Amino acid sequence: MSAHSGNKRHRDNLIVLAERRPLQSSGIANTIIASTGNPTPAAQVTFDRKELNAILNLYSFRVADGEWRDYAIDHLPDRAVFSVYRKASERALFAIVKDPKLARKQGAYSVIADTGKVLKRGHELRQVLKVFDRRLKLVE
Repeated sequence: MSAHSGNKRHRDNLIVLAERRPLQSSGIANTIIASTGNPTPAAQVTFDRKELNAILNLYSFRVADGEWRDYAIDHLPDRAVFSVYRKASERALFAIVKDPKLARKQGAYSVIADTGKVLKRGHELRQVLKVFDRRLKLVE
């Protein structure tokens, strides 16, 4: 097999998704192509704006109380994790996890303690974050 026939086969595997059109400012032809060979890697799981707003609202109150001092956000292929730290040099006190694969089962959201114990799990983030609500104690 020659190199030329390999290139032809590669070109045959490409699908043109858009017509050739000149760009408005430059006059250069623009072609969008996609390969049918390898699938694209899965996108990362992220927290959306409403989810981050709810988490950071809770975080700000705990920082104001002096309980939490630092955080980290990890966007992984299978889940998103918001980790809370007392000090930056320590391991995380809690992890707030969004795992879409569990959305139809136990719920996509969970709060996990530093010991690995799941403190609360559910379908709605605001309900799961209620695990951090302070309980009033009777003082005599």
